[in-house]
Amino acid sequence: MPEPVLRWRVRRDLLVLKVIAVLVLALLTVLSRDDPRGMILAGVAALAVAALALRDVLAPVRLSADGEGLVVVKGFAGSQRVPWSAVERVRVDRRTRFTSRTELLEIDTGEGVYLLSRFDLGAPCQEVADELRVFRTGT
Repeated sequence: MPEPVLRWRVRRDLLVLKVIAVLVLALLTVLSRDDPRGMILAGVAALAVAALALRDVLAPVRLSADGEGLVVVKGFAGSQRVPWSAVERVRVDRRTRFTSRTELLEIDTGEGVYLLSRFDLGAPCQEVADELRVFRTGT
């Protein structure tokens, strides 16, 4: 019987939104040919959003878990396997600044820390942390 695998990925609707943003910014770049500053600004923004969309295409699954450990996205589109024995702590880091609240799933291996947002996971960070704890311990 195959071993269960949990996967968390970037939501497809966010990828579609990024692609639409790239197209709109590319159109703005073309339409701004009489305004060099506007053309440069729109062009740079289009390239930045295109890079983010490309990352979502190349590495849509940002975190997966199986009986052996985790596979976490590393760098632009790479990944790294982390055995359960190397995982020291899984927690949700919450911060509030200027009325804006951020949550990051923090996976601490002692040698490194992996931070994943709700946008990376396609689910609330606390929900993912709870699922990982249950999956790891079985309780």
